Amino acid sequence: MSASLQSPPSSALSSSSALQNRRLGFAVYSTRPSFAFKSQRSFPQIRASTGFSSSLDAGLSTELDAVSSYSEIVPDTVIFDDFERFPPTAATVSSSLLLGICSLPDTKFKSSVDTALADSACYRLESSNGRMSCFINKALVNVGGDMAKLVPGRVSTEVDARLAYDTHGIIRKVHDLLKLYHEIEIPPERLLFKIPSTWQGIEASRLLESEGIQTHLTFVYSFCQAAAAAQAGASVIQIFVGRIRDWARNHKGDPEIEAALQRGDDPGLALVTKAYNYIHKYGHKSKLMAAAIRNKQDVFNILGIDYIITPLKILQSLKDSVTPPDDKYSFVRRLSPQSAATYNFSAEEMPLRCETSNSIFLMSLATESSPNFAFGCI
Repeated sequence: MSASLQSPPSSALSSSSALQNRRLGFAVYSTRPSFAFKSQRSFPQIRASTGFSSSLDAGLSTELDAVSSYSEIVPDTVIFDDFERFPPTAATVSSSLLLGICSLPDTKFKSSVDTALADSACYRLESSNGRMSCFINKALVNVGGDMAKLVPGRVSTEVDARLAYDTHGIIRKVHDLLKLYHEIEIPPERLLFKIPSTWQGIEASRLLESEGIQTHLTFVYSFCQAAAAAQAGASVIQIFVGRIRDWARNHKGDPEIEAALQRGDDPGLALVTKAYNYIHKYGHKSKLMAAAIRNKQDVFNILGIDYIITPLKILQSLKDSVTPPDDKYSFVRRLSPQSAATYNFSAEEMPLRCETSNSIFLMSLATESSPNFAFGCI
């Protein structure tokens, strides 16, 4: 999958991971939750178009046009055939994308990976781990450089997740990648670096942003993570709406999720709303991105967020559903700086500011008690 990252309104975000046949593809599976959420159905009735061009001839717009006026709607797809239908404005380069490129002999970026694997400087390294790291860095940058020539926006490059708990290791890796990008003349303003939102990752983001290096913090599953990422000055903060919902179906005990369920709210959408309000109420520069979108209602319920990473199946449905001129204005913007300014955080929600520079954070990777990270502050 691919994610495009650029400041609205001229930007987009997509992320990449699975590939199939002659193009890289992404499969979406929607499931019905076992608990009830408030439906918030203030969006217009869906009308599927029956003719290929009749909606345009009648002066009608699509639902995709309508929702795009509130948020940057970004294709959750990757390269080749899908580019023509939903062209990305930027991209994410990851190790899984490299694996997919290597598995398909006719991809556009195969030569970029082959060039990296033939690099003589990497072969001269004595350590096998060093050689492997060198090959991967070169491949990521070669593919990222090619993508930067194809898209107008920024390219986000994944930092090795094995460094998630090593602040200085993350910083060294980003500096290494940035040096390679400099060698192929890709300017830093075209780049972001995708970092896991552990305490160490957020601290690395803070230090890198202080150097003028743009960061993209991912794997945010709690409000404390989102608040800390915003305070660190991360350029982009990514929340996986559907993953939080999936986890909540089969697990109990997380106070934040339990509170959302007791209110009848979807826990993933509730976290997006709270994070957006925090960022805008307190004047942080971060842009918020929602990913793992499962259906059109998810899109309608977070209109106003900076970026919505949307699967192709949902994008096509939005594109095929037309709205008469009057109806397109009945879409409701759920999130806005004005509504954020009036949002009141309770004492329970904001016991501390969770500053990454001087607070203690408790975190553990994917356990039975959290969707991915247990993250709290003392």
